[in-house]
Amino acid sequence: MTWLAGLVRLVHPAPTAAVTTLSAALALILAEQAGGVPGWRVLLIVVAVLGSQILTGAHNDFVDRARDARVQPTKPIPSRAVGSRAALRLAGAGGLLQLAASIPLGPLTLVLGAAASGSALGYNLWLSRTPASVVPYLVSFGLLPLWIAAGIGVDLERVAGASLLVGPFAAAAHLANTLRDFDADAALGSRSLVQVIGRRRGLALAWGLAMGVGIAVGLAFLLSGRLTPLTGLLGTVGMVAVAQGFAGPHRLWIGMLVAAVAWTAAWASASG
Repeated sequence: MTWLAGLVRLVHPAPTAAVTTLSAALALILAEQAGGVPGWRVLLIVVAVLGSQILTGAHNDFVDRARDARVQPTKPIPSRAVGSRAALRLAGAGGLLQLAASIPLGPLTLVLGAAASGSALGYNLWLSRTPASVVPYLVSFGLLPLWIAAGIGVDLERVAGASLLVGPFAAAAHLANTLRDFDADAALGSRSLVQVIGRRRGLALAWGLAMGVGIAVGLAFLLSGRLTPLTGLLGTVGMVAVAQGFAGPHRLWIGMLVAAVAWTAAWASASG
Protein backbone atom coordinates (compact mmCIF):
# COMPACT_ATOMS: atom_id res chain seq x y z
CA MET A 1 0.00 0.00 0.00
CA THR A 2 1.41 3.39 -0.98
CA TRP A 3 1.45 6.40 1.36
CA LEU A 4 -1.26 8.17 -0.67
CA ALA A 5 -3.47 5.08 -0.74
CA GLY A 6 -3.02 4.79 3.01
CA LEU A 7 -4.17 8.38 3.52
CA VAL A 8 -7.25 7.71 1.42
CA ARG A 9 -8.09 4.60 3.42
CA LEU A 10 -7.68 6.52 6.68
CA VAL A 11 -10.75 8.62 5.92
CA HIS A 12 -12.90 5.49 5.34
CA PRO A 13 -13.66 6.47 1.72
CA ALA A 14 -16.88 4.50 1.15
CA PRO A 15 -18.89 5.89 4.10
CA THR A 16 -17.28 9.32 3.65
CA ALA A 17 -18.36 9.41 0.00
CA ALA A 18 -21.85 8.16 0.88
CA VAL A 19 -22.45 10.66 3.69
CA THR A 20 -21.00 13.60 1.73
CA THR A 21 -22.98 12.76 -1.41
CA LEU A 22 -26.25 12.34 0.44
CA SER A 23 -25.57 15.57 2.35
CA ALA A 24 -25.00 17.36 -0.94
CA ALA A 25 -28.29 15.98 -2.26
CA LEU A 26 -30.13 17.20 0.84
CA ALA A 27 -28.48 20.62 0.60
CA LEU A 28 -29.45 20.98 -3.06
CA ILE A 29 -33.03 19.90 -2.37
CA LEU A 30 -33.40 22.42 0.48
CA ALA A 31 -31.83 25.18 -1.59
CA GLU A 32 -34.16 24.44 -4.52
CA GLN A 33 -37.21 24.41 -2.25
CA ALA A 34 -36.26 27.68 -0.55
CA GLY A 35 -35.20 29.52 -3.69
CA GLY A 36 -32.67 32.32 -3.77
CA VAL A 37 -30.06 30.42 -1.73
CA PRO A 38 -26.53 31.44 -2.80
CA GLY A 39 -24.51 28.61 -4.30
CA TRP A 40 -21.63 29.28 -1.93
CA ARG A 41 -23.78 28.26 1.04
CA VAL A 42 -24.48 24.88 -0.55
CA LEU A 43 -20.80 24.40 -1.35
CA LEU A 44 -19.58 25.38 2.12
CA ILE A 45 -21.97 23.14 4.04
CA VAL A 46 -20.99 20.16 1.89
CA VAL A 47 -17.30 20.95 2.45
CA ALA A 48 -17.97 21.22 6.20
CA VAL A 49 -19.56 17.76 6.22
CA LEU A 50 -16.61 16.39 4.22
CA GLY A 51 -14.19 17.91 6.74
CA SER A 52 -16.10 16.27 9.58
CA GLN A 53 -15.90 12.89 7.85
CA ILE A 54 -12.14 13.26 7.33
CA LEU A 55 -11.72 14.24 10.98
CA THR A 56 -13.69 11.35 12.43
CA GLY A 57 -12.38 8.72 10.00
CA ALA A 58 -8.68 9.47 10.48
CA HIS A 59 -9.16 9.94 14.22
CA ASN A 60 -10.87 6.55 14.42
CA ASP A 61 -7.89 4.80 12.85
CA PHE A 62 -5.50 6.72 15.11
CA VAL A 63 -7.37 5.73 18.28
CA ASP A 64 -7.79 2.09 17.18
CA ARG A 65 -4.22 1.61 15.91
CA ALA A 66 -3.19 -0.83 18.67
CA ARG A 67 -6.41 -2.84 18.32
CA ASP A 68 -6.09 -2.89 14.53
CA ALA A 69 -2.51 -4.19 14.83
CA ARG A 70 -3.94 -7.33 16.47
CA VAL A 71 -6.94 -8.07 14.25
CA GLN A 72 -6.66 -5.88 11.12
CA PRO A 73 -2.90 -5.56 10.42
CA THR A 74 -3.48 -4.53 6.79
CA LYS A 75 -5.03 -1.21 7.80
CA PRO A 76 -2.92 1.89 7.02
CA ILE A 77 -1.29 2.49 10.41
CA PRO A 78 -0.52 -1.14 11.44
CA SER A 79 0.81 -1.88 7.94
CA ARG A 80 3.11 1.17 8.26
CA ALA A 81 1.75 2.69 5.05
CA VAL A 82 0.97 5.79 7.12
CA GLY A 83 2.40 6.86 10.46
CA SER A 84 0.36 7.69 13.54
CA ARG A 85 1.38 11.35 13.39
CA ALA A 86 0.27 11.61 9.77
CA ALA A 87 -3.13 10.18 10.74
CA LEU A 88 -3.45 12.71 13.54
CA ARG A 89 -2.44 15.55 11.22
CA LEU A 90 -5.01 14.42 8.67
CA ALA A 91 -7.69 14.36 11.36
CA GLY A 92 -6.67 17.87 12.40
CA ALA A 93 -6.81 19.04 8.79
CA GLY A 94 -10.34 17.67 8.50
CA GLY A 95 -11.36 19.53 11.65
CA LEU A 96 -9.86 22.77 10.34
CA LEU A 97 -11.63 22.28 7.01
CA GLN A 98 -14.94 21.86 8.82
CA LEU A 99 -14.29 24.95 10.94
CA ALA A 100 -13.20 27.13 8.01
CA ALA A 101 -16.24 26.14 5.93
CA SER A 102 -18.66 26.63 8.85
CA ILE A 103 -17.60 30.09 10.04
CA PRO A 104 -19.15 32.01 7.10
CA LEU A 105 -22.41 30.08 7.60
CA GLY A 106 -23.06 31.46 11.07
CA PRO A 107 -22.92 30.38 14.73
CA LEU A 108 -25.80 27.89 14.57
CA THR A 109 -24.05 25.95 11.81
CA LEU A 110 -20.83 26.01 13.85
CA VAL A 111 -22.55 24.67 16.97
CA LEU A 112 -24.51 21.92 15.23
CA GLY A 113 -21.46 20.78 13.28
CA ALA A 114 -19.30 20.78 16.39
CA ALA A 115 -21.91 18.73 18.25
CA ALA A 116 -22.14 16.18 15.43
CA SER A 117 -18.35 15.82 15.19
CA GLY A 118 -17.93 15.82 18.95
CA SER A 119 -20.38 12.94 19.27
CA ALA A 120 -18.44 10.99 16.64
CA LEU A 121 -15.14 11.62 18.44
CA GLY A 122 -16.75 10.38 21.64
CA TYR A 123 -17.58 7.17 19.80
CA ASN A 124 -13.96 6.78 18.69
CA LEU A 125 -12.48 7.46 22.11
CA TRP A 126 -14.78 5.40 24.29
CA LEU A 127 -18.37 4.65 23.35
CA SER A 128 -17.58 2.29 20.45
CA ARG A 129 -16.62 -0.41 22.97
CA THR A 130 -19.62 0.04 25.27
CA PRO A 131 -23.32 -0.89 25.12
CA ALA A 132 -23.95 2.79 24.30
CA SER A 133 -22.09 2.42 20.98
CA VAL A 134 -25.24 3.24 19.03
CA VAL A 135 -25.83 6.58 20.78
CA PRO A 136 -23.30 8.67 18.77
CA TYR A 137 -24.93 7.47 15.56
CA LEU A 138 -28.34 8.59 16.79
CA VAL A 139 -26.89 11.94 17.84
CA SER A 140 -24.52 12.73 14.96
CA PHE A 141 -26.78 11.61 12.14
CA GLY A 142 -29.88 12.93 13.85
CA LEU A 143 -28.17 16.34 13.86
CA LEU A 144 -27.01 16.07 10.24
CA PRO A 145 -30.22 17.31 8.54
CA LEU A 146 -30.46 20.17 11.06
CA TRP A 147 -26.82 21.06 10.45
CA ILE A 148 -27.34 21.14 6.69
CA ALA A 149 -30.54 23.19 7.00
CA ALA A 150 -28.73 25.73 9.20
CA GLY A 151 -25.92 25.92 6.64
CA ILE A 152 -28.38 26.52 3.81
CA GLY A 153 -30.16 29.13 5.93
CA VAL A 154 -33.64 27.61 6.07
CA ASP A 155 -35.97 26.89 9.00
CA LEU A 156 -34.84 23.83 10.96
CA GLU A 157 -38.47 22.76 11.25
CA ARG A 158 -38.38 21.81 7.57
CA VAL A 159 -36.07 18.88 8.32
CA ALA A 160 -37.23 17.94 11.83
CA GLY A 161 -38.97 14.84 10.48
CA ALA A 162 -35.87 13.83 8.56
CA SER A 163 -33.79 13.98 11.75
CA LEU A 164 -36.18 11.54 13.43
CA LEU A 165 -35.64 9.10 10.56
CA VAL A 166 -31.95 9.56 9.73
CA GLY A 167 -30.81 8.83 13.30
CA PRO A 168 -32.44 5.38 13.56
CA PHE A 169 -31.33 4.51 10.02
CA ALA A 170 -27.74 5.39 10.90
CA ALA A 171 -28.06 3.35 14.10
CA ALA A 172 -29.16 0.38 11.99
CA ALA A 173 -26.14 0.89 9.72
CA HIS A 174 -23.87 0.91 12.79
CA LEU A 175 -25.34 -2.37 14.02
CA ALA A 176 -24.95 -3.98 10.59
CA ASN A 177 -21.35 -2.78 10.36
CA THR A 178 -20.36 -4.04 13.81
CA LEU A 179 -22.02 -7.37 13.07
CA ARG A 180 -19.57 -7.78 10.18
CA ASP A 181 -16.69 -7.42 12.68
CA PHE A 182 -18.36 -9.48 15.41
CA ASP A 183 -15.62 -12.09 15.91
CA ALA A 184 -12.74 -9.62 15.82
CA ASP A 185 -14.47 -7.30 18.30
CA ALA A 186 -15.27 -10.22 20.60
CA ALA A 187 -11.61 -11.29 20.59
CA LEU A 188 -10.63 -7.78 21.71
CA GLY A 189 -13.14 -7.75 24.55
CA SER A 190 -15.48 -5.16 23.04
CA ARG A 191 -18.77 -4.61 24.86
CA SER A 192 -20.56 -2.78 22.04
CA LEU A 193 -24.32 -3.12 21.82
CA VAL A 194 -24.11 -5.96 19.30
CA GLN A 195 -21.71 -7.89 21.54
CA VAL A 196 -24.12 -7.51 24.45
CA ILE A 197 -27.31 -8.59 22.66
CA GLY A 198 -25.72 -11.13 20.31
CA ARG A 199 -25.63 -11.75 16.57
CA ARG A 200 -29.24 -12.79 16.00
CA ARG A 201 -30.82 -10.03 18.04
CA GLY A 202 -28.39 -7.50 16.62
CA LEU A 203 -29.32 -8.40 13.05
CA ALA A 204 -33.03 -8.39 13.89
CA LEU A 205 -32.74 -4.97 15.54
CA ALA A 206 -30.75 -3.49 12.64
CA TRP A 207 -33.17 -4.91 10.07
CA GLY A 208 -36.21 -3.79 12.05
CA LEU A 209 -34.91 -0.23 12.42
CA ALA A 210 -34.12 0.06 8.70
CA MET A 211 -37.47 -1.39 7.65
CA GLY A 212 -39.25 0.86 10.13
CA VAL A 213 -37.62 3.93 8.60
CA GLY A 214 -38.70 2.79 5.13
CA ILE A 215 -42.29 2.32 6.26
CA ALA A 216 -42.27 5.74 7.93
CA VAL A 217 -40.94 7.37 4.74
CA GLY A 218 -43.70 5.71 2.71
CA LEU A 219 -46.39 6.83 5.15
CA ALA A 220 -45.01 10.38 5.08
CA PHE A 221 -45.31 10.48 1.29
CA LEU A 222 -48.80 8.96 1.40
CA LEU A 223 -50.18 11.31 4.06
CA SER A 224 -48.67 14.39 2.42
CA GLY A 225 -50.12 13.50 -0.99
CA ARG A 226 -46.67 13.21 -2.55
CA LEU A 227 -46.84 9.50 -3.37
CA THR A 228 -46.41 9.24 -7.14
CA PRO A 229 -45.55 6.25 -9.36
CA LEU A 230 -41.88 7.31 -9.33
CA THR A 231 -41.61 7.90 -5.57
CA GLY A 232 -43.50 4.65 -5.01
CA LEU A 233 -41.07 2.77 -7.27
CA LEU A 234 -38.01 4.27 -5.58
CA GLY A 235 -39.45 3.58 -2.15
CA THR A 236 -40.14 -0.04 -3.11
CA VAL A 237 -36.58 -0.48 -4.43
CA GLY A 238 -35.27 0.70 -1.06
CA MET A 239 -37.62 -1.57 0.89
CA VAL A 240 -36.66 -4.63 -1.19
CA ALA A 241 -32.97 -3.80 -0.77
CA VAL A 242 -33.36 -3.66 3.02
CA ALA A 243 -35.67 -6.69 3.20
CA GLN A 244 -33.13 -8.99 1.58
CA GLY A 245 -30.64 -7.93 4.24
CA PHE A 246 -32.25 -10.24 6.77
CA ALA A 247 -30.05 -12.94 5.22
CA GLY A 248 -26.95 -11.44 6.87
CA PRO A 249 -25.16 -8.27 7.96
CA HIS A 250 -23.11 -7.80 4.78
CA ARG A 251 -26.21 -8.00 2.59
CA LEU A 252 -28.04 -5.66 4.97
CA TRP A 253 -25.16 -3.15 4.82
CA ILE A 254 -25.24 -3.12 1.00
CA GLY A 255 -29.03 -3.01 0.98
CA MET A 256 -29.06 0.00 3.27
CA LEU A 257 -26.69 1.90 0.97
CA VAL A 258 -29.06 1.20 -1.93
CA ALA A 259 -32.06 2.24 0.17
CA ALA A 260 -30.41 5.49 1.27
CA VAL A 261 -29.85 6.47 -2.37
CA ALA A 262 -33.32 5.34 -3.47
CA TRP A 263 -35.16 7.13 -0.66
CA THR A 264 -33.14 10.32 -1.12
CA ALA A 265 -33.98 10.24 -4.84
CA ALA A 266 -37.66 9.70 -3.94
CA TRP A 267 -37.61 12.76 -1.70
CA ALA A 268 -35.89 14.80 -4.42
CA SER A 269 -38.56 13.72 -6.92
CA ALA A 270 -41.39 14.53 -4.49
CA SER A 271 -39.87 17.91 -3.71
CA GLY A 272 -39.51 18.83 -7.35
